Amino acid sequence: MSVIVTDTGFTKGTDTTNPGLADLGAGTAVDLAHTDDPAALEAVLPQLSLIRVAFPAFSDGRAFTIARRLRMMGYTGELRALGPVIADQYAMARRVGFDSVEISDDLAARQPEDQWKFRANWQAHDYQSRLRA
Repeated sequence: MSVIVTDTGFTKGTDTTNPGLADLGAGTAVDLAHTDDPAALEAVLPQLSLIRVAFPAFSDGRAFTIARRLRMMGYTGELRALGPVIADQYAMARRVGFDSVEISDDLAARQPEDQWKFRANWQAHDYQSRLRA
């Protein structure tokens, strides 16, 4: 199982896998690897309701770039980070366009809900807001 993290906290995820880029058919959800080119989805973006972008490790930020590119391409559906994203990265994930983060039960046990919720007010905690104050 997995845990879905949003600004409101934890919810239980499911053990479903969405088709990958090569397997994209009539489905409304797709999984992207951190190495996939989001431009390959441009023609089908309006038909997709969920895109999960995989993080291979918390130290690999390429999925952040993919999320930003998808939003700049006009994707308005749910965009979910998938994998070992840590609570400290939640604000950045939200700023680049992710709506949620899907983590393992083990990671959720090591970084409980209160650590994620602490960062849920992500719009107010950027350096530019502090400089303007």
